[in-house]
Amino acid sequence: MATTTIFVKEATSEPSIQTVETILTQMNGIERALVDVNDGEIKIEYNDRDIAHEQIVDRLEQHGLHIIQP
Repeated sequence: MATTTIFVKEATSEPSIQTVETILTQMNGIERALVDVNDGEIKIEYNDRDIAHEQIVDRLEQHGLHIIQP
């Protein structure tokens, strides 16, 4: 089990948070995603045998979300 933290610009409002959670929960290998509404921080637990960090970032970007580098 691996963990990663990603900051998503849009993940500070309820509709966007729901979108992010839907995208992540539909991906094979994602075990859990916790969103901090204050700063768009998303802590993700995933099985790194099934999915890579880069694939998670790519999927979010494909849906028009903007990744912020902390």
